[in-house]
Amino acid sequence: MPCSAASASDFFDCTQCGQCCKGYGGTYVSEADIAAIALFLGISGASFRERYCALSGGKLLLAQRSDGYCIFFEQNCSIHPVKPRMCRRWPFIPGVLADVDNWRAMAESCPGIRTDVDLNVLRHYIQCTLDLENR
Repeated sequence: MPCSAASASDFFDCTQCGQCCKGYGGTYVSEADIAAIALFLGISGASFRERYCALSGGKLLLAQRSDGYCIFFEQNCSIHPVKPRMCRRWPFIPGVLADVDNWRAMAESCPGIRTDVDLNVLRHYIQCTLDLENR
């Protein structure tokens, strides 16, 4: 099946509810994410790490507010043009390839995720998008 056989809208229609910005283990940030966000905010990478990140298992995460939302969530993402790769991928994440039941679990909190889809086609779509990203 060619990668162009499906599109994101076949599986997901974002409602901008913000649930993906809340909890669920946090948002990992890469050095590239940090550099882009820090530049967007007009601060140094070191300052960004100190003010907006937390360490978990040796990896940096975006800090969360006391209500569980990402520190950059303000009715929408305040860093949307440079949001981390993990956020840009949502909900087409590698965890669905590891266990397709993750799709249904994510759908419990995300009203934009369609569950009436062919899961094999979904997995193929996710694999294609990840392959394209890694080129």
